[in-house]
Amino acid sequence: MDAGAGVGHGPEASPAGDSQDDHARGFLEAYGRGLRMGSFEWDLESGLMQMDAQARDVFDLHPDEYDDHPETLASRVPPHDAQRLDAVVSQALKNGSENYGAYFRIRTRDGLLRWTHTRGYIRRDADGRPRRIVGIVRDATEELEDATVQHEREAYSAARRRETSVVQSTTAALAHARTVRDVIEVLRESHGIERLGASNFLMGLVRAGRIHLVAEGPSGSFVPGTQVTRLDDPYPMSEVVRSLKPRFVDSPEDFARSYPQLWPHVSHLGIQSAAYLPLIAQARPIGVVGLLYHDRKGFDETERNVLIALGSSIAQSLQRAMLYEQEKDLAQGLQQAMLPRSIPNVPGADLAVRYRSASLGRDIGGDWYDVIPLPGGRVGAVIGDVQGHDTHAAAVMGQLRIVLRAYAAEGHTPATVMARASVFLHELDTERFATCLYAEADLSTGVVQFVRAGHLDPLLRLTDGTCRRLPVDGGLPLGLSAMFGRLEYPVTTVDLDPGQTLLLCTDGLVEEPGIDLDDGMRTLTELVRSGPADIDQLADRLCTSVDERGGEDDVALLLLRRRGAGTPQSRGRLTEHVPPGDPAALRAARHMIRAAVRAWGGRDRADEIELVADELITNALMHTDGPAVVTLRVLTGPDRRLRVDVEDTSSALPRRREAGDDGVSGRGLLLVDRLADVWGVEARGGGKCVWCEFLTPARA
Repeated sequence: MDAGAGVGHGPEASPAGDSQDDHARGFLEAYGRGLRMGSFEWDLESGLMQMDAQARDVFDLHPDEYDDHPETLASRVPPHDAQRLDAVVSQALKNGSENYGAYFRIRTRDGLLRWTHTRGYIRRDADGRPRRIVGIVRDATEELEDATVQHEREAYSAARRRETSVVQSTTAALAHARTVRDVIEVLRESHGIERLGASNFLMGLVRAGRIHLVAEGPSGSFVPGTQVTRLDDPYPMSEVVRSLKPRFVDSPEDFARSYPQLWPHVSHLGIQSAAYLPLIAQARPIGVVGLLYHDRKGFDETERNVLIALGSSIAQSLQRAMLYEQEKDLAQGLQQAMLPRSIPNVPGADLAVRYRSASLGRDIGGDWYDVIPLPGGRVGAVIGDVQGHDTHAAAVMGQLRIVLRAYAAEGHTPATVMARASVFLHELDTERFATCLYAEADLSTGVVQFVRAGHLDPLLRLTDGTCRRLPVDGGLPLGLSAMFGRLEYPVTTVDLDPGQTLLLCTDGLVEEPGIDLDDGMRTLTELVRSGPADIDQLADRLCTSVDERGGEDDVALLLLRRRGAGTPQSRGRLTEHVPPGDPAALRAARHMIRAAVRAWGGRDRADEIELVADELITNALMHTDGPAVVTLRVLTGPDRRLRVDVEDTSSALPRRREAGDDGVSGRGLLLVDRLADVWGVEARGGGKCVWCEFLTPARA
């Protein structure tokens, strides 16, 4: 039914009823002249409704402005009042009522709103079907203060409050939206669009001079071919973006007349009216929202203001979301630039690293990981976290990662690496401190040395899948230990067997609001135990668990698994300390080398190995002021090798040179180069290590 339904429906009556109606009309005409009241009669079969002059005067209509069609009254009755009036009359016709009454508003030709009351008497046939409605309509403006219409006013006010409440609740929900997708989901899930009466929802964003449709609902609400449109296209969204003004389509006829190219493609949706709202931020259009209605014709001034307020709220949230995404992309790019671009291929180990940025918008953290190849088949694994969530934390992290890598590559011991890194951070122009865990693994022997600076303990996953926490002695965080002069970092040594996996992580993988740290470590241990065997899949699973619980902190993760078959493994190891000026210690080292080589199946090369080792030890004692430390070990893998390491305290590297005919020195390195299968020199902190390897057959 339409606006006229509130003012009358005319059922057919019996002849007796006609005479009664004639009498009633005569009385009403005389009575209505003084009370601004008129009468009407509506024939429900023909749809025509006749009104007397007084009734037309109530509606502020001239005789030539009314053609007996009730649809003509739609221009005088606001859509919301017309819908409410329609519901009253429809209910009376359906439930068998004899009459109905309702208050509604009329907009006069000068734009003012005034209250009106109608009462209709339903005439039915012998079968109870409504045929006609005879009734009255009168000016009820002066009754607004009367208690008898108070409930009507309250109902009207309640409807307006509901619409305002929808805007307020939607705005509150949008305040929590971080991304453009969040904004769209809020509009869909908060039911604000439904409570405003809209049946279809569209949103487009302006990008590079085009409108890109990013949301529509329900599915199929947009026209094929309009996913991306130009600003000069003859579509309502384009018009709104061009004009920066909302466009309210009051009827299907208005839609068809204004957008003839679009209407044939959307007429099947049953659209009765539509509102297209520009999304404006900082005086420029960033998008447009379209609301389509199935059961509404036209919008009064209050409804338009409500929708404009809703569009403004959506625009502000959308602008925040777009800035958030831009800043987040920038922060993530900066963070990734500070992290290693790639992880080196380390023989004897499988590695997996992950970094998950915080869900705190533009905040950027100081979490990092690093993998450092070291001489002698060793590898350094680092995990750390600089205090704070900002670009300064990221900058400090980048500097700290580089210097820690440099100290480790120089050959310093793990404790020295950590102490020097702490001094560097303390001397840096910053008040930040950092936690760190450094592990140096000898993949040939499986020996791992841990040094911890206020960081989480590592986890160890065994070959059978069980997982446990490795207690590691620790010192103060980097920066604080140098500040308080407590640079001692104890070293914890662990054996890593082939197939076993080390897990190093930052606290973002463990901590949850309201959860104790130990409980978080137990939860992580269980996740590792039940996780997949493949370390890449395991790393993905652990990061997914953070997303599932809504973790809001950065996460850095490093997994290192020692390989099994084909990996060089130590099957024997001896170390001897040779002090300067002690011939007895030198002779003992020679005997140790000779006995070990023969015991380990290197008898055929025992003389060569003993000669080269003796040369290296002698050179270390002659050219340095400190002792020499000789280490002999067997490496098994694709080839069985015997390795000799001689360490001293001098950082001067040896060089190979030709000896003169009368020279008594200079032939040492030539001898080493001729007898050993391979040799080299490694920096070791304040000294160096000269090493050589010999291929030896396996023992029978």
